[in-house]
Amino acid sequence: MLNNEKFFEDSQDAASQLFEILPTERINPEEWILIGISLQAIPLIENLAQKLHVKYDLLFCEHIFAPNNKECSIAMVSETEEIVLHQELVESFGINLDFIYGEAHRKYEEKILPKAYKYRKGGLISSIKEKNVLLIDAGCETGLTVLTATKTAISLRAKSVAYATPVLPTNVACALDPVIDEIFSVHKVSNFVDGAFYYLQLEELSSEEMLEIVKNSKYYLPFQKLGE
Repeated sequence: MLNNEKFFEDSQDAASQLFEILPTERINPEEWILIGISLQAIPLIENLAQKLHVKYDLLFCEHIFAPNNKECSIAMVSETEEIVLHQELVESFGINLDFIYGEAHRKYEEKILPKAYKYRKGGLISSIKEKNVLLIDAGCETGLTVLTATKTAISLRAKSVAYATPVLPTNVACALDPVIDEIFSVHKVSNFVDGAFYYLQLEELSSEEMLEIVKNSKYYLPFQKLGE
């Protein structure tokens, strides 16, 4: 039984609750595409894709950390090399932009490209031009990943960009509101702990287990394209 602090039994329960608040009457396979913005989102997005009958892809992003603090994220880069800065931290630490651009390129080469080869055999992200994009993640703590994914989707000429996640901090929701067309979240929490905290149990899948999910999916676009 769930207590007052636990909102979801597991990822399947989170997907079911999130599905209930989505505008299903507007989401159709011809005009919409789901985009997972982390590997941890794969079980959630697969579940939602099955319920919505909408195809999906993944967008790969990587954090860029401060030079003297490898746990402090100061920026993020996407697979299209769009970069979003945490401006306050960059300025307060006096970090040179050349450092950020250099790290962004390194992360692209060392982290993003291997993921693209593993999960897409090196292919590009599916076309989202003139489509309504629904970004999906298992959780949200700072909003940096969402902002990077939104900037990337806009640069790829998406028709609209919405975001769905089971739970997110209230302050992040307020910060994202001006730049995203719609936000769908089952719970917005003022004193946010972390995403996993709000699950009774949250199984951590290995990269191989997540790869098996997309390989066997009827809705994951990249592997379907390879089979055509």
